[in-house]
Amino acid sequence: MSLGCPKNEVDAESMAVLLQEAGYRGTDIIEDAEILIVNTCGFLEAAVAEAIDAILDMAEYKENTDARARYLIVCGCMSQRYKAEIITSMPEVDALLGTAQYGDIAETVKRLERGEDLRGILPGRPGSLAHLREDRIPSNGRQSYAYLKIAEGCSNACSYCKIPSLRGGLHSRLPESIIREAEHLVSLGKKELILIAQDTTRYGRDMGEDINLAKLIGQLVNQLEDIEQIRIMYAYADAITDQLIEVMATNEQVCKYLDLPIQHASNKILKRMRRHESAELIAERIKLLRQAMPDIILRSTVMLGFPGETEEDFQLLLDFIEEVQFDRLGSFVFSAEDGTPAAGMQDQIDPEIAADRYQRLMQAQEKISLTKNRQRIGEEVMLRLDDVDDGGILFRARSYGEAPDIDPIIHLASTRPDLTVGSRCQARIVDAEAFDLWGVTLDECTE
Repeated sequence: MSLGCPKNEVDAESMAVLLQEAGYRGTDIIEDAEILIVNTCGFLEAAVAEAIDAILDMAEYKENTDARARYLIVCGCMSQRYKAEIITSMPEVDALLGTAQYGDIAETVKRLERGEDLRGILPGRPGSLAHLREDRIPSNGRQSYAYLKIAEGCSNACSYCKIPSLRGGLHSRLPESIIREAEHLVSLGKKELILIAQDTTRYGRDMGEDINLAKLIGQLVNQLEDIEQIRIMYAYADAITDQLIEVMATNEQVCKYLDLPIQHASNKILKRMRRHESAELIAERIKLLRQAMPDIILRSTVMLGFPGETEEDFQLLLDFIEEVQFDRLGSFVFSAEDGTPAAGMQDQIDPEIAADRYQRLMQAQEKISLTKNRQRIGEEVMLRLDDVDDGGILFRARSYGEAPDIDPIIHLASTRPDLTVGSRCQARIVDAEAFDLWGVTLDECTE
């Protein structure tokens, strides 16, 4: 079981390869499992709560006298963050692996099978690339996309964020390793590669001037003959270079799409967050992106209720959102995470005030999204089919403007027998709401 973000998903898939090479066979059927592994997220308290529930569920199942499960292993960010607490409060857990120990999964299982007591061995320093496998098998089956992790950790040191303590500082992968994995994923039939890291735009900055995201994308485009789309997630405005914009604009394989979490638009709050951008810099980068790619889809994420956020600060954010008109926007309320500078700041915001600001912001964005989506009615688009209902005629599809799992779905109704999950087809958008669109294939359109 893997919880949390796509980066965790990649870690879990790499562990699966290591276990398979050691002679173990994976199963999605819990009744068949002898080893239970929970790969956790520990970024926010809500994620920690979800992880605790999952661990307790697995622990309860393991203790069931009818269960085949013998060992419960907990790994990932929560193991790194709350290692001592897990061992103390959850005696059913047999071993912990931190974010630098994913590569030890097979040896850990073997040691448990030999009867070794591993409960006293706690995760050490965080962060490692050693476990990442270039030959991993994505767990999303027939779907045509795969996540490609290009770096681990983060050195930005934002005041609200636990990631550096959970994952370590920035560790970029060698370009040749990334390219080999990309070639492997394409050989499996994957048509879209989604580049992920804690901060993709800082890729290579720990490796010298000759390695950066723009050059990496250029290498991927040149060496992957059968790739159709490369999508960039988790970009930072201050690290978007002119070279990156040029690579995106001039290569048709690169999605005209960018995930750009800005977090806020009040310079006072951005400074308290220890972000490297100002509202003016963010706006300038957005302007350059849209000038180079008028059809680019921009997604962002913002935080409400950060300590010291006044109504004036919130209004600056609201005005900014109205001005730049992001195509997609996610938001969340600040969570005071133990050990972060922001948790100890004065002027913590009342949760009810933060929740009210969240609602007001999302209401504003809903109007923006509805307007933008309705403008797409009548548009002809190339769609990739990600999933289909049991009847085989209602597909969940995406164009270049939608990332999996987080963006609107394009519902495509079709009776064409040649269409299956993973197919592409030309379609026309025929209806739209704020967070969903509907389409039909061109040959099934009725004027």
